[in-house]
Amino acid sequence: MNKSVVTNSLALILALVGFFSGQVTVLSVGLFALSGAFTNLLAIHMLFEKVPLLYGSGVIPANFEQFKSAIKIMIMEQFFTKENIDNFMSEQDGKAHQFKLSPIIEKIDLSPAFDNLVEVVEKSSFGNMLAMFGGTEALVPLKDPFIKKMKSSMIDMTQSEEFSELLREQLEQPSVIADMQDKVSEIIDIRLAELTPQMVKEIIQTMIKKHLGWLVVWGGVFGALFGLVAALI
Repeated sequence: MNKSVVTNSLALILALVGFFSGQVTVLSVGLFALSGAFTNLLAIHMLFEKVPLLYGSGVIPANFEQFKSAIKIMIMEQFFTKENIDNFMSEQDGKAHQFKLSPIIEKIDLSPAFDNLVEVVEKSSFGNMLAMFGGTEALVPLKDPFIKKMKSSMIDMTQSEEFSELLREQLEQPSVIADMQDKVSEIIDIRLAELTPQMVKEIIQTMIKKHLGWLVVWGGVFGALFGLVAALI
């Protein structure tokens, strides 16, 4: 059940009971509780929606460009700084990060490499000898074993510490890191450009609005306490 509705309903009931029963203390508690709860409920509503005649309402939709800019700055300055990229490239012990390139290598089509090898052999001094044994067609059965062996060798090579260190040194070049940051920034810009004020509002509502209901609850509680104090003075 909605905490805000329950809190305001209870406060209203208290105020009505106090009014019709003539109990000043109950009326004061109810009115102050209703004032605190409803004011906070209105404030939460004003964050997300424009309310006529209330200056400053609809803050989030009205300032969504600033929100988008703040999101980009936060991502770039907190996650994609040069230091963070350097740290990602290295393990905690200072060794180069072990990139798992095997899934990429497995998807590479090495058929052109085999075709080039066949062409080199055909044009070399072994070409005439190869022609005696059926020409390039005689090498076709070797294609699959060649590709499998090449991929296996490439995977072994990329898993060595020497390769990882060379890759890190190359990736840590200032120009490479700058290009990486520019590319990330470009991707963020593209994604943020797709956001509309309504989408920004819904994102923030999803994250925090259900928790803001406690502001209404505590507004009602403290309002009731102030009402009790006011009635007893």
